[in-house]
Amino acid sequence: MKNTLKTVLALVVIVAAFAFTSIGTGYDIGDIATDFKLENIDGNMVSMADYKDAKGFIVVFTCNTCPYAVAYEDRVEALNKKYADKGYPVIAIMPNNTDVKPGDNIEAMKARAKAKSFTFPYLIDEGQKIYPQYGATKTPHIYILQKTRKGPQVKYIGAIDDNYQDASAVTKTYAEDAINALLEGKDVPEAKTRAIGCSIKV
Repeated sequence: MKNTLKTVLALVVIVAAFAFTSIGTGYDIGDIATDFKLENIDGNMVSMADYKDAKGFIVVFTCNTCPYAVAYEDRVEALNKKYADKGYPVIAIMPNNTDVKPGDNIEAMKARAKAKSFTFPYLIDEGQKIYPQYGATKTPHIYILQKTRKGPQVKYIGAIDDNYQDASAVTKTYAEDAINALLEGKDVPEAKTRAIGCSIKV
């Protein structure tokens, strides 16, 4: 009985340790993000280094199958149309395990991008190596980066805005506010918010 109790307690400690170490991982505001090289829906490999003239990036972890991500698709497209020419292009990354979510496989991504006429790259995080580096937990989860001498620096993490259900009812445009501040050489007014969406499938 004592041995059984010790075993159970040991397992609890191990599980707790893993649970706590997984919290708070990934990038924080001010961190320098490592570049990636991921496959786009057109078959080409895309990295931040490809954007020589960019001032920064709007990195969005998103997918086809999450209703939250779908609700934000038009707003992500609008961000790219508004800010790409100003130096902040959207780079969308699909982080889900496609064995768990086959509706997010590369063929489905191609179909979705064509149906929605995406003007930004839609990359697949093959092997799920990039989203943990960022600390993304949801789809959608947005990271706004600004180019510096040291590399792309994280300036904003979180939600796109404060109303996923109704774009016309949005009162706080977190992502736009962050980019506008950076373009004006100001501090981001609200650098971290809580991302609302589906959990990334592993």
